[in-house]
Amino acid sequence: MASNRPAPEAPFVPAQREPESFGPGPGPALDDDGPWEEWNPTEETVTPVRGRHRVAKQRGGFARSSTVLGVGVIAAVGAGGIASANTGKPPVSISVPDMPNVSVPHLSTVEHFFGDDSAAATKAEPATALTDLGQTTEGAKDSGAGEALRNRIMAQAEQQQGQADSKATAAMVAAAQQQSDAAAAKAEKEAADKAAAAKEKAEADAKKAAEAKRLAELAKQYTLPVVSYTITGTFGQPGAMWSSGYHTGLDFAAPTGTLIKAVHGGTVTQAGWAGAYGYRTVLTLDDGTELWFCHQSSINVSVGQKVSTGEVIGRVGATGNVTGPHLHLEVHPNGQATAIDPAPWLRDKGLNP
Repeated sequence: MASNRPAPEAPFVPAQREPESFGPGPGPALDDDGPWEEWNPTEETVTPVRGRHRVAKQRGGFARSSTVLGVGVIAAVGAGGIASANTGKPPVSISVPDMPNVSVPHLSTVEHFFGDDSAAATKAEPATALTDLGQTTEGAKDSGAGEALRNRIMAQAEQQQGQADSKATAAMVAAAQQQSDAAAAKAEKEAADKAAAAKEKAEADAKKAAEAKRLAELAKQYTLPVVSYTITGTFGQPGAMWSSGYHTGLDFAAPTGTLIKAVHGGTVTQAGWAGAYGYRTVLTLDDGTELWFCHQSSINVSVGQKVSTGEVIGRVGATGNVTGPHLHLEVHPNGQATAIDPAPWLRDKGLNP
């Protein structure tokens, strides 16, 4: 295999070696630095010589350290970009504290460490601020992807919040509708109750009016037996004076000789003496009801005679088992022997004794 062609040698420029210069010193090699391998450069790996190249003597170690810092920053940026591309994590910005009156050397200062292509690429690109060194293309892409993911998450959160708000609104609307329905049902029930009460009252009033009209018509057909009187005995009063043990009629007390009138039109079926009842007249109505007029002082009708409402049939007296002059009136429905209370019967005919 042919050996590489030797590169042309650059003119020798003597310079003093500083103790901290790059490379091993003239003394014996350290164990950590060796063994050293021989470097055989070629024309492709060595930058062509253009005039004299001389590295100015550096005072102090900061300038050379700045060069090393620049190379380290480049290496860190490259490694950070690769790590960002591999791991998918966002890039980390590298910040350098401000140093007054100190400038970071341009990458062209270290171009002799790289080949011709690297040097040309370095010269073609402008200097990049240290605060932007961590933003690689892959990092920008990752940042865009992260922003897109964040936007998606925010959109989903907004959508879920909107759905929750919609559900809450729907629940509120349903509750309001339910309350409205309940209020409407309550109002409808109250209106129905009021209408029913009004209808019932109207029916009661109509019935009362009809009854009043009927009683008015009956009052024209019925009349009280005595015009001026005092009620001295009512139906059902207990006492030893009556053979049944209680009073069986209604007593209208009035002076002897007071006119007694027919309560309603009918036929005289009895007229004469009746023992404890004294002189008695029995008037039978068309429906079969018998009216007994007792304790009369005189009788003005005879059996079989037809009388009309208000016609005089006798006079008040104190005959029979009495304590004073009065008319004892009894009512016997259908001619039965047991009497009923005359007061309600008279009221049913529109009369108020």
